[in-house]
Amino acid sequence: MKQESPWFLFEGMGMIDSPALVVYPERVKQNIDTAIRMVGDVKRLRPHAKTHKSPDLTQLLLQAGIQQFKCSTIAEADMLAQQGVPDVLLAYQPVGPKIDRFLQLMQVYPDTQFSCLVDNAISAEALLEKATTLRLSISVYLDLDVGMHRTGMKPDDTAVDLYLYINQREGITVKGLHAYDGHISDPDPHVRKQRVEAAFAPVWKMKSILQERGCKNVEIIAGGMPSFPILAGYPDLVCSPGTFVYWDQSYSEKLSDTPFIPAAVVLSRVVSMPDGNRITTDLGHKSIASENSLDKRVHWLNAAGLTPVGHSEEHFFFTTTETDAFQIGDLLVGLPWHICPTVALYEKAFTVVEGNISGEWKTLARDRKLTL
Repeated sequence: MKQESPWFLFEGMGMIDSPALVVYPERVKQNIDTAIRMVGDVKRLRPHAKTHKSPDLTQLLLQAGIQQFKCSTIAEADMLAQQGVPDVLLAYQPVGPKIDRFLQLMQVYPDTQFSCLVDNAISAEALLEKATTLRLSISVYLDLDVGMHRTGMKPDDTAVDLYLYINQREGITVKGLHAYDGHISDPDPHVRKQRVEAAFAPVWKMKSILQERGCKNVEIIAGGMPSFPILAGYPDLVCSPGTFVYWDQSYSEKLSDTPFIPAAVVLSRVVSMPDGNRITTDLGHKSIASENSLDKRVHWLNAAGLTPVGHSEEHFFFTTTETDAFQIGDLLVGLPWHICPTVALYEKAFTVVEGNISGEWKTLARDRKLTL
């Protein structure tokens, strides 16, 4: 019986210059289907565009029936609107010139419903003042801090008061609550579930209080990737994972309870072997996310026994006890440890379908500015 080739190999890969990003659309589609199946209702899924930043992948999500998206930058929001996305949440609090750019989005793309985050009265008033000048009505979500301590308010009485204050102002509508729990990523699913439930208990309570105070349709947009398997079981909220479309090595190891598959890799080559046990590749800082320790940047799929010892702008170097297994020019295939910032390092990704190069996907929204 003929042995099947590993999923990541394809015809013509040796012709691609490295470093390069490669995406497998059929595996992406499988991940999209898995996410929809897990959440149970496509209306409860608001994928985060920060992972892919791609018009082509956005179209796959739209074709799957997803109508609402989340993003982190004006450029990502611009890209989504260009693709005809009906509902875009800028999961960021606009400040300074970003307020003007956000309001310009609303003017340029009237068929897209835009919203953003706020976590204080000053920002809400600044948004409202400029929107009123332009005769625009704006929608916001109150950003809550459920333990990450990055942005947002604690879900307490002060947050309730701010929600009610903003909600009674003319020209601005508070659509609901937003809470991101990126600090919770325990490998043990039982521990993770306990921590997620504890983090979100005050959010459920806050929603109940708001409803008792006369607020209707208080929507909750909750969680990221690690909490998705847990929050998907709560029918009264909208989930906003992002990494699921491509997946990565970090979540492959941490989230064993989550049935997504890798759908993107990086290609690299051995460019030097300066001494007996050293291997140097071309996967520098400019080609792979480098915020983690050396051993948590790339996982090689076809090169065992490499121990990382250094990383620079253009090179990633390793030691090995199996020098006979490598030659200069060898093509290495790796899973990024953190896919989101890795994708942002590439202007495009080569696509592979049925073992052959099928085209390219532009990473359009990696730019700081598209049209606005």
